[in-house]
Amino acid sequence: MGNRILGLIIITILLIIIDIYIYRAVRSVSWKWKDNNLLTFRYIWWGYSLLLIIGVFIGIFFNIKFMVRTVILVLFFMTFISKIFILPFVLADDIRRGIVWIKRKVNGKPKSSKKTSSGTDSIPRSEFLIKAGTLVAALPLASFTYGMVSSAYDYRVKRKVLYFPNLPSAFEGITLGQISDIHSGSFYDRKAVLGGVEMLLKEKPDMIFFTGDLVNNVASEMRDYQDIFSKVKAPLGVFSVLGNHDYGDYHFGPGPSQAKAKSLADVKLSHKNMGWNLLLNENKRLKIGTEEIGILGIENWGAGRFAKYGRLDLAIKDTDDLPVKLLLSHDPSHWRAQVLPEYPQIDAMFSGHTHGMQFGLITENFQWSPAQYVYKEWAGHYQEQNQQLYVNVGYGFLGYPGRVGILPEITIFELRRTPA
Repeated sequence: MGNRILGLIIITILLIIIDIYIYRAVRSVSWKWKDNNLLTFRYIWWGYSLLLIIGVFIGIFFNIKFMVRTVILVLFFMTFISKIFILPFVLADDIRRGIVWIKRKVNGKPKSSKKTSSGTDSIPRSEFLIKAGTLVAALPLASFTYGMVSSAYDYRVKRKVLYFPNLPSAFEGITLGQISDIHSGSFYDRKAVLGGVEMLLKEKPDMIFFTGDLVNNVASEMRDYQDIFSKVKAPLGVFSVLGNHDYGDYHFGPGPSQAKAKSLADVKLSHKNMGWNLLLNENKRLKIGTEEIGILGIENWGAGRFAKYGRLDLAIKDTDDLPVKLLLSHDPSHWRAQVLPEYPQIDAMFSGHTHGMQFGLITENFQWSPAQYVYKEWAGHYQEQNQQLYVNVGYGFLGYPGRVGILPEITIFELRRTPA
């Protein structure tokens, strides 16, 4: 705890130094300040910054409501990003002023007597650079605001054909729907959530996969949404797994406790009550006529810092005779860390987890997100040799209550033996 507090204090001091630096630059240019306007600006700037810093400390070290903590952290993040956008303009202006100062020293020219509105700088700042930087800084703030207002529930259906040379003929052309990362504790609009479910059902998939993170922290978050997701049905069944958030580790701590065990049991019960087949390190044989494929599901298994509850050795047991094996595993890092090197018999893995960090750009031929600096596979379809992975960027949201560029996803796959 001591190291955590010390680290947060150091980061806070650095942020305050950056804040002072930017504030002095913005204040110094001519915005037709009057004394009372300048004083109001000062109070708003530092009052807002101080409240955000205090709010972050409270959100981290005190048990406050999740949505309150989320709003505080999102506001802090949005403000920080905006100030990072203006920082290069201020630095460029200081470099310009430094060059002017050096030239005056070399040429022996007298210093300009021109003062800024603060009366402190002998070399005035460039109003163009600072005002341009201020306008640019408003762009991420506007984007994040728009993402909250219009994109949090802007569900999009994505379609993909998956080819499996050994696919039994009875399964040729069947459709598979996937949703992931519901994060019911973040929702605030039941009607919009229901609209997404109706979009999925309108596609009439033959079976549906849910690839983890039903809740943010505790099972009770599903109370207002279980009836909505109970509508998610398919003729061949709905298959689901747990994600890292479903275990309650981020709320109750990593160690065992009675409350944590009760919450996890209730999360599992929610899957059962909705009629979903929750796969806990096990497999189901999916049969059409006399032909079968395997649906495998494991508990969360994440490379790096995320918990490894999954046991693929158990999930794959007694499936050697099945021509196609489809794996549900929440964290896509599992594919490269274990599936590819140890389980070549897994034909395809379906994941979620990354959310595409809810920020970025995905087009038909290009995709970018900060998520790619954390996860090698973070959105869409990947293939190495005969093994495939699909990463769904999520149905819900976590932390930031919106999405910018990375919209909530409903995926519809068609299974084929060979290209038509």
